[in-house]
Amino acid sequence: MIHTKQYGENLPPLVVIHGLFGNADNWHSIAQKWAENFTVYCLDLPNHGRSSELAPTTYPALANAINEWLEEKHLSSIYLLGHSMGGKVAMQLTSDHPEKIKKLIVADIAPVDYLPSHTEIFKGLKVINQKQPASRKEADQLLSDYEPNMGVRQFLLKNLQRNENGTNSLALGLDNLIADYDAILSAPILKDNLSVETLFIKGENSPYILPEHQQQTLKHFPNASVKVIPETGHWLHAEKPTTFTSLVRRFLTA
Repeated sequence: MIHTKQYGENLPPLVVIHGLFGNADNWHSIAQKWAENFTVYCLDLPNHGRSSELAPTTYPALANAINEWLEEKHLSSIYLLGHSMGGKVAMQLTSDHPEKIKKLIVADIAPVDYLPSHTEIFKGLKVINQKQPASRKEADQLLSDYEPNMGVRQFLLKNLQRNENGTNSLALGLDNLIADYDAILSAPILKDNLSVETLFIKGENSPYILPEHQQQTLKHFPNASVKVIPETGHWLHAEKPTTFTSLVRRFLTA
């Protein structure tokens, strides 16, 4: 089951997919603005938020779960946007079902393998689930031993959910994400020469899209262009929401 938040109605559909440890709520403010032009569907990926757990957590399996949701919703022609891990899922879905994707936007990720960078975060999240803290403050203290950046911790703690006994745990299929972390880091399994018009949006200061990724990207998406948002990192949509929102709208309505 894919949990969705919908904004607007009776307009062209725009499906939005968050990244690792995110959820549909991350896009609330931006989705409200896009709803002037689109019916926006913000999804919880499997193993995230209120969507079902999924194992193994591979890109073909994730894309298949979203395609099943599209079938249930009778959405046969969509605009598609994904950030980070969600961008890889979006690329996989486009490769598997190009006839359904009118335009694709990939935010700050490339179709390549990445090195591990979340090992300590996984440890901290496991501790929260094990200790089930009584408050957000206590959860933050536990997590601070593994992640020093307060902004990152605040983002991660958006996954906190209240248990019936008053303690807190995480709305994440954490065991599945840990077990399949290598698959999450890997490149999606894509066909070559996909004709879908595609926009890659890079944060200027982010290391996730690099010049050496260009050849691999164009092999799969020859009809791709790149826009760079100055003075932003990997969380470009949170750091420069107005610029990001406008770029997306301009590309999709052109």
